[in-house]
Amino acid sequence: MRRKILNLILLIFSIFALLGSGFFLGFKLGNNTSKIINVLGVSNFNNKENVDFSIFWETWDAINKNYLKDSEISNKERVYGAAEGLVQSLKDPYSQFFKPEDAKKFQEDVSGSFGGIGAEIGSKNGFVVVISPLKNSPAERAGLKSGDKILMVNGTSTEGMSVYEAVKIIRGEVGTEAKLTILREGEDKPREFKIIREIIQIPTLDYEIKDGILIVKLYSFNANAEKLFYEAVVDGFLKNKAKGLVLDLRNNPGGYLDVAVDLSGWFLKKGTLIVSEESRKEDGSKQNKPYLASGNSALKDIPVVILVNKGSASASEILAGALQIQRKVKIIGEETFGKGTVQRLIPLSDGSSLKITIAHWVLPNGQILEGNGLSPDIEIKNNEDDSTKDLQLEKALEVIKEEIKK
Repeated sequence: MRRKILNLILLIFSIFALLGSGFFLGFKLGNNTSKIINVLGVSNFNNKENVDFSIFWETWDAINKNYLKDSEISNKERVYGAAEGLVQSLKDPYSQFFKPEDAKKFQEDVSGSFGGIGAEIGSKNGFVVVISPLKNSPAERAGLKSGDKILMVNGTSTEGMSVYEAVKIIRGEVGTEAKLTILREGEDKPREFKIIREIIQIPTLDYEIKDGILIVKLYSFNANAEKLFYEAVVDGFLKNKAKGLVLDLRNNPGGYLDVAVDLSGWFLKKGTLIVSEESRKEDGSKQNKPYLASGNSALKDIPVVILVNKGSASASEILAGALQIQRKVKIIGEETFGKGTVQRLIPLSDGSSLKITIAHWVLPNGQILEGNGLSPDIEIKNNEDDSTKDLQLEKALEVIKEEIKK
């Protein structure tokens, strides 16, 4: 009886070890192994259900006793592998465990320029897909399109890969080749694309004035977007007396939420709900954080039409959805991508980190964005065989002129 109680205690302590926080325990695995595992660092762990953790230690013990190359794999590597497996069990393509060296590389990647092909990558229906190729990028020049499924990268299958794992092997040294095997919607046979990596600089905004209409092409909701949008508005409406605005969000994969919220404030009355962040408390109950328009509302009476396609995602969908719902602004083009989750990067004690989904976006009408793209008011596709005509933009100009006449 005493031995059963001791074994139960050891199993409970073992659960704590994977989650990594604050005590010391000597644990001997099996009767026939001399390896001692020091389980470090567990505190403040509140498990809500009983978990039989014996299967983990049985597996660990079986590896120690039987695996041919046991001496080549350190205990630390096994713990990292277990942590990676724990996160993979969530079946969430945007949650990821990073070992210390990967955590450092991830921080470097998100903070500066990098060698890559210039395509925003995401996950849809279990596939790694191209959300959108960036303007003037190697991916765009090679002919990648929104919705392309990436089956292989340099001969490595992406099946079961997280988004980050796919990005990690697509990026690489400038001047080297990334070979992508792509399955395009409506096609039966995969295509192969050979793309030379370059330093990728993400574009922000272009604009032009056509027939008295300001056309703003927003490529990304980055830190420069607000300033450049302001300059476009001043030039378009104050200097050139434009009468309407076409906001082109096609192939815009998103960016900073705050930028999307601030840009919404140009079009909506102060205090108007733009989007809500729905997350959960530690006790499992839901909590909701609303984001309200707080801008100058300078364009709230200006006729607006929005262009979207399969490459419009995240912050693009938030801005377009808010204006469609709260101002009845017409959306023209194709159904958007449907990316609407929030990730948090949590640093861990040894330099590793956890990127984990903590919330999702909910539009003012209750629509959850993740997996549910925005439906356009007027659906129209461009002819891929004739790149000289932009049927979507032509339709947007037609509609905005009708709006101006009202």
